[in-house]
Amino acid sequence: MSDRDLAPLHSLRDLAAELADGATTPAALLEQSRAALDACAGLNALITRLPAPAAPGASGGHPLWGVPYAHKDLFCTAGVRTTAGSKMLADFVPPYSAHIHERLDAAGAVLVGKANMDEFAMGSSSEHSAFGPVANPHDPSRVAGGSSGGSAALVAARAVRFATASDTGGSIRQPAAFCGVTGIKPTWGRVSRYGMIAYASSLDQAGVIATSAVDCAIALQCIAGHDRRDSTSQALAVPDWLDQLDRFDLQGLRIGLPTPMYGEGIDVEVLEAVAEARRVLEQAGAKVVDVDLPNAGWAIAAYYVIAPCEASSNLARYDGVRFGHRAEGVRNLEELYTRSRTEGFGAEVQRRILIGSFALSAGYYDAYYLKAQRVRRLIAEDFARAFEHCDLLLSPTTPTPAFRIGEKLDDPLAMYAADVNTVAVNLAGLPAMSLPCGYVGRLPVGLQLIGKSWDEGLLLAAAHAYQRRTAWHRVLPESLR
Repeated sequence: MSDRDLAPLHSLRDLAAELADGATTPAALLEQSRAALDACAGLNALITRLPAPAAPGASGGHPLWGVPYAHKDLFCTAGVRTTAGSKMLADFVPPYSAHIHERLDAAGAVLVGKANMDEFAMGSSSEHSAFGPVANPHDPSRVAGGSSGGSAALVAARAVRFATASDTGGSIRQPAAFCGVTGIKPTWGRVSRYGMIAYASSLDQAGVIATSAVDCAIALQCIAGHDRRDSTSQALAVPDWLDQLDRFDLQGLRIGLPTPMYGEGIDVEVLEAVAEARRVLEQAGAKVVDVDLPNAGWAIAAYYVIAPCEASSNLARYDGVRFGHRAEGVRNLEELYTRSRTEGFGAEVQRRILIGSFALSAGYYDAYYLKAQRVRRLIAEDFARAFEHCDLLLSPTTPTPAFRIGEKLDDPLAMYAADVNTVAVNLAGLPAMSLPCGYVGRLPVGLQLIGKSWDEGLLLAAAHAYQRRTAWHRVLPESLR
């Protein structure tokens, strides 16, 4: 890599200092963002672009004041269309805002648009969107990952400084890996889900995607915290993660290598990039140990029972009666339900609703859903035992770099396999993040770090320590060099 291939070292902290001393202005940042959005329009990363974003109020000194960002289009924003990537909600304009939007608005961040995504967050490639697939900025013939592909693509294209995202089975980490950016999924319950359109409530978790661990820490610091409107939001104090980043030393950190996440199906070149990242951490003083997750091999199967079961329940509200798409010319109530849902939901959403409804039915509840929940408990116990021997776990985020658009659309099982290293984390409710650690050709490779519950600070600090020693997170897509 030459210097021209790299973005300058310029965190949100640096930007806040420039805004404070007048070296730049929110208007100038917004104009830069608009120009970048125009340049990357071919990626199809936005569903709704705000024609006139609201100017921030007087600066309260928050590091996000005046900073352009995008929402994944499942976070409700009052008065702004929120679609969840679905025809079912193509014209839905919510009367209220998600908790995380309220937090970002209070900080003075500037929303520029709503990012494209897999419909109702169901997908691993952002191809399952009623608004078309998202292309990868590093190679537009490749997918951007999913379901937060639009958020990751916008950050990678430097159209926004950060974007909100959600992670049910890897939907922050996988697109971050494919697009060469940094994404963090917090502990389940760390960030309120109020105003986030639900897919699978016991797995969904809001988080952020940015270019670096520092910027992820700043954005996450803003949106994390208790919200009384969400009964699953935990009343825990939010630590000063930035302070932890500045004081952290890798010396003596114990990093576990979960052997099942390095097994069959992982590309050799991906393993080589992750091995080199491990050597960087070891040279800085970290100690690496092998650990086992004996039930990890069942994670995909358990996830694709539990998540569809919860989806079948959550999506029952879209019946053509109260809100959402409503079929025309129906003759009776049964036809209204049937046609509205058939017309409003895409093929992947219909597939998961049917799987979930089947698994929850009286004759199959014990055989599928109950057993999947038991496996979920075993996986959580595996992680707890692994953390008795280490502080963090390290693995490839995805088994391969980004695949071609359309390559796996007709093979759902192959698509689901892209989540092989990410879904177990959601089943256990743990925090995890992905950061760039190399390239295969011009396609980024992602490194996954997994932490103990409520230990986002250690994750962010270790990621920052790695990024101080490497430049992978600064590599620009070829179109920007």
